[in-house]
This record gives sequence, C-alpha cells and structure tokens, in this order.
Amino acid sequence: MGDSSSSSNNVTLVSKIEASDPLYLHASDSSSLTMVSIKLKGTENYKVWSNAMNLALQVKNKIGFIDGTCAKSTTDEILGKQWNRCNSVVLTWLLNSASEELYLGQVYSRLASEVWSDLKETYDKVDGSVVFNLYQKINMFTQNNQSVSEYYHKLNIMWKQLDQILQLPQCNSEASKEFNDFNHLKN
Repeated sequence: MGDSSSSSNNVTLVSKIEASDPLYLHASDSSSLTMVSIKLKGTENYKVWSNAMNLALQVKNKIGFIDGTCAKSTTDEILGKQWNRCNSVVLTWLLNSASEELYLGQVYSRLASEVWSDLKETYDKVDGSVVFNLYQKINMFTQNNQSVSEYYHKLNIMWKQLDQILQLPQCNSEASKEFNDFNHLKN
C-alpha cells in the first residue's frame, strides 16, 4: 500500500498543467483547427505563410514544437504522452495550412519540428520569377478609382512582400557600417 501511495504522488496530472506551459492544451486546441487563413503553396507564399504561422503558434505557446526547444520528457511517462499529443496537434495545424500536394508530402511525418524545418528548407528560397512578377506588379500598379489610402495600402503590401523576399543577410562588421554610411551620403 505504501508503494501505491508514493507512486501516485509522483504521477503528473495533465489537468494540473498551467496555461503558460507549452504542454497545455486548451479545449479549443483541436486538430481540425485552421491556424492561418492562407494555405502554403510553395516558394511564392512561404514567407507570408511562415510569418502568419509563427504568430499563431506564439499565441498558442507552441513555438517550442517547431523550433525543437520543447523536448519530450524521458522521465515522466504522462508528460511524454502529453508531449506526443501536443506535437500531433501542432503537426495537424501545419498540415491543415498546406496545399493538398504539400499535405500529401508531409502527412506521414511524426514530428512538427521536422515538418517545419523541411518546409523551410524547401520553400524559404528567393525565386527569381516571383521577384520579377512582384516587381512587374508594383511597376504596373495604378490608382484607378481607388482612394489614395486604398492605393497606398495595396502598394505598401506589395513593397513589404518584396522586402520580405529580398532580405539581405545581417552583417555587423565595421566595414558594413562604413559601406552603409557611404550609401546614405550618395542618396
């Protein structure tokens, strides 16, 4: 009897997991939930999709499942099972937000972090045709019958998309600072 009472004290109760814990699942955190309103199609919308998905997962406190920082417990069987459950929920959220052909390529995956890194490795690339098409769209965009604020808003969205696609690598060297200062003098 002493064994069962001491072992019951060591059992983790899933119902006691606090909302701030990545292993916490709210009643609304179902596998059928659509986390973002756009479907990942590939290179042409990866940046927008990944930013939106990243925000949604931050809200749900589930970033650790895609960046690998939330590790599965190897010492507590109950927490290990809860980690499996959360990982599966995050995995379904990722799959639910992908186009059908991307879904089919990832549906047999078991880890949300592997799907996330695979999608990033495959689609987080600068596609010259996407850049060209966006440049062309920006250059041909006219106000027509739109209000100035509507026109500005739509144009600004396209510029932000272009900035996101063409992110320059960060360099904090002194030469980089001097080059940047020199460029500002020329303009």
